[in-house]
Amino acid sequence: MTDALAIAQDLIRCPSVTPADAGALGVLERLLKDAGFTTHRITFSEAGTADVDNLYARIGTEAPHITFAGHTDVVPPGDESAWSLGAFSGEVRDGYLYGRGAVDMKGGIACSVAAVLDYLCDHGGRPKGSISFLITGDEEDVSINGTVKLLQWAAERGETFDHCVVGEPSNKEVIGDCIKIGRRGSQSGTLIVEGKQGHVAYPHRASNPIPDISRLIVALCDEPLDQGSAQFQPSNLEFTSVDVGNAAGNVIPGLARAKFNIRYNDCHTQESLRALVEERLKAACGNRIRAHIDWLPSNSQVFLTKPGAFTDLAVAAIAQVTGRKPELSTTGGTSDARFIASYCPVIEFGLLGQTMHQVDERSSVADIETLTKIYRGMLDRYFG
Repeated sequence: MTDALAIAQDLIRCPSVTPADAGALGVLERLLKDAGFTTHRITFSEAGTADVDNLYARIGTEAPHITFAGHTDVVPPGDESAWSLGAFSGEVRDGYLYGRGAVDMKGGIACSVAAVLDYLCDHGGRPKGSISFLITGDEEDVSINGTVKLLQWAAERGETFDHCVVGEPSNKEVIGDCIKIGRRGSQSGTLIVEGKQGHVAYPHRASNPIPDISRLIVALCDEPLDQGSAQFQPSNLEFTSVDVGNAAGNVIPGLARAKFNIRYNDCHTQESLRALVEERLKAACGNRIRAHIDWLPSNSQVFLTKPGAFTDLAVAAIAQVTGRKPELSTTGGTSDARFIASYCPVIEFGLLGQTMHQVDERSSVADIETLTKIYRGMLDRYFG
């Protein structure tokens, strides 16, 4: 089969710390052009954000159309001296490929490209339909100038997608144990409680917001947002910081803030979730506490690809290579699949996620070979 390991090494050796490209998209563009793909490099911009380079490549013009999506940007390596091998070395030691992005998710992209090139080699260079790649460079950043705009660009050109595989590291313990078919949404905000500043020796002349914000935090956390649904675990609201901006020890502060994040399931929309939390806050405040929530913008909506023919195809390909039947899961954080879900059914299936974002991020060479075979099996079934 086409060497997925070599492709992964070439990608890792591009230090594409988000939102920099550092040549990573060029590696893929050359490979795909040589295989007959029509490629497009598109840079998107928006005020207040970095320009981001993206790649769209397609071969074939007919349906069915399967697209492989992913990101070549990576998180910073941290303390590079702490790495056993260079963070961008792409070296192999004791059967493991080391480097930032080996798991998340240059390794997954390399496997999908290798599988597609292998499939085309065995089928006269053309699929019985269409294959494309949607590759972005800002998934690890603000996700503004990447997949969401690349999808809009493609739609304006008349491109339609029937199904998508995102090569995010979905597996937990072994290759083949988990497919992500959905993700909970994410909504952040800041709870702000108003008081009145004053001297601690004269509390009757002040209004301390700290006890009040403590009561409100407990009130908002105590009652569950829901009990979960058929495909999703319960939603959860987590406070992440409390701040009064007060350096003095003898001053009652005039304001208190608490940041929080909610991971919510399909029992809610973003609007209904906000309304529910606002209602609970109003009840907890009563007629005395003055408080409100500043909601942050969010493009992380809940999504679900319902089990069906496409997920069955993926499960069959995984079972044939590994002998395992994967769990269909909706756990974990967000990914660019949340944008793709508005255009076509999407699943996430990639390498093991155990070392992503860590020092010494790595993937076993055996897993890279296995994932490539699984992707090849998906293609055989998809066009079979």
